Amino acid sequence: MSRATWRTRVGFVLAAVGSAVGLGNIWRFPWLTAQNGGAAFLLLYVLVIVLVGVPGLLGEMVIGRRSRRNPVGAFGELGGRRWRVLGGVALLASVVVLSFYSVVGGWILRYTLASATGAYFGDPQGYFAAIDYGVGAAGFHALFLLATVGVVYAGVDRGIEAATKVMVPGIVLLFGGLAAWAATLPGSAGGYEFFLSLDVGYLRANFFDVLVAAAGQALFTLSVGAGAMLTYASYVGEDRSLAADGTLIAGLNTGIGVLAGLVIFPLLFSLGVSPGEGGPGALFVSLAGAFADLPYSRVVGIVFFGVVLLAALSSAISIFEVLVAYLVDEHGLDRSSATVGVGGLFLLTGSAAALSPSLFALLADTLANLVLTAGLLGFLLFDGWVLGKAALDEYERGAGRLARLAGRPWYYAVAVVLPLFLAFTLVSGLGGLLGVAVTATQAAAVALVGVAAFVAAVRFRGRPAS
Repeated sequence: MSRATWRTRVGFVLAAVGSAVGLGNIWRFPWLTAQNGGAAFLLLYVLVIVLVGVPGLLGEMVIGRRSRRNPVGAFGELGGRRWRVLGGVALLASVVVLSFYSVVGGWILRYTLASATGAYFGDPQGYFAAIDYGVGAAGFHALFLLATVGVVYAGVDRGIEAATKVMVPGIVLLFGGLAAWAATLPGSAGGYEFFLSLDVGYLRANFFDVLVAAAGQALFTLSVGAGAMLTYASYVGEDRSLAADGTLIAGLNTGIGVLAGLVIFPLLFSLGVSPGEGGPGALFVSLAGAFADLPYSRVVGIVFFGVVLLAALSSAISIFEVLVAYLVDEHGLDRSSATVGVGGLFLLTGSAAALSPSLFALLADTLANLVLTAGLLGFLLFDGWVLGKAALDEYERGAGRLARLAGRPWYYAVAVVLPLFLAFTLVSGLGGLLGVAVTATQAAAVALVGVAAFVAAVRFRGRPAS
């Protein structure tokens, strides 16, 4: 069976940007920014994107293109059967993320439709409380999932590539127009100050907590750790520069996230709404409620939630494709059967999250960050200590002169620096999940010991041929 490929470089880049530009940028980014000091969070978020996200994204892409397989098959192909467990972590991360992600996608679909009638304008808090969980939420989750299934069913080039070529430019254009409009609103200057003016005192007092939140958000929004970028890169030709494409993908993703902030915060401040209100429901309570006081409120609501819906769908497609690729590559299923089977799985898991607020909170607030961090940690340790020079060779394949100069620094960062940082954030997150107070020093010590133990085990067993 011949393996699918992207028709064009633009198609791959836009599909990957679509994977990254989703609810992480628009739903999750604003409320995490609001809860973590505004510009203080933005600064650390951008730094983590540049210093951790881009190298980590390239590390995941290297494994995908070198193996030309799904996550499980990639690690088995390059490292031997015992390494397939890392691919299993990626599959688990995909299930965790899309199981709650499709529920939020259903919320957005419902709000897009409700904007036409203004159903949520009168009592935004009550409206959200009435539709967030339950049978209705499960039904709209199923509709959102059906749209995802339809795109993936059509294939890599005719489905995913064709859809994201329309969706991603549409997201940028519509958000750009909304940002320009938000700048004209009275009182919007307060939103820009909150979002862009750094409070150094706040950052010093809360550096550790803000850093952990920024790291989790960076991995979530770049769609790394769940195997989506690995899978997408497995369809990339050998003549492409992964360094150039990965940097472009991260840059576009971050730019759209900042653009979302330039829409949301000026809008909230112009209407006297606190950006910290509502937590994960802020988009649907504080912001949606604010639309009622705007001219052409129904049109604004349809456009805004329509953009968010496009972004959510583009990300859901990439996560869904991870499991489809696994069934096609490893079990020989045809794409149509694999797509229907994966759709059935997410219909069950998403419905469970839609019916259970506690399960949804566990998946969205805790497990997502942990499994994504663990997944990327495993990917980078594999690059640095199992693939070794082969990872650097793959990075340099098709790369230009400037990218080649950055090759060795990238390799050493992937092998040592980034795993230590990711292990540190993973230990900190696990401490929070278990209710154990973990200091920065303790987390760093555990991270150092854990990474050293992994390296020693690989050295003892010997590196496989790759």
